[in-house]
Amino acid sequence: MDNDVSAGSTTTIVGRLALGVTLLAFGLGYTDLIDGVTAADAVSLAHYVGGVALFVAGLLALRDRDTANGTAFTGIGALWFTWAVSAGSPVSDNAAGLFLLLFALVVLSLALAGGDTLGQGAYGLFFVSLLLLAVGRFADSGGLGKAGGWFAVAAGAVAWYAATAALAHWPTALPRRAAGRGVTATG
Repeated sequence: MDNDVSAGSTTTIVGRLALGVTLLAFGLGYTDLIDGVTAADAVSLAHYVGGVALFVAGLLALRDRDTANGTAFTGIGALWFTWAVSAGSPVSDNAAGLFLLLFALVVLSLALAGGDTLGQGAYGLFFVSLLLLAVGRFADSGGLGKAGGWFAVAAGAVAWYAATAALAHWPTALPRRAAGRGVTATG
């Protein structure tokens, strides 16, 4: 069984923890799961943890020549910082939808760029979240916003697991199975 256990770099672990916590707070705010908690309540966390800390983790990753994580963390850090700083500003639903759609495209690029399975999974779920939130803003649909929140929660859980797995040396890949009965792999 291939466990693909990786210690991961400290920068990657910190970046994924920051991303995971921010996505969980942001997503839970949109789901209405916790009474009285909204996405606006995640603004401070998104500003400092998702924005500043993630951006700094990205710069450190770039310094270490880790262009994949450096690009991801700085780009997403810029997203969170911008979202937090502009929170409460009067903007139209179409302007907010466009902002979310543009960053959804950035996150889609990260998901398609490759890398480890957990990273791709987190970015893929984050892309779906941003896409649903953008369409929800364009269509004035609270239901799509709530669905987008759940995808953000799932993305946050995957990012958090990826960081925790690296720290705890847990498996980060699913075991590979043969194509069918009686099929053996040759090496």
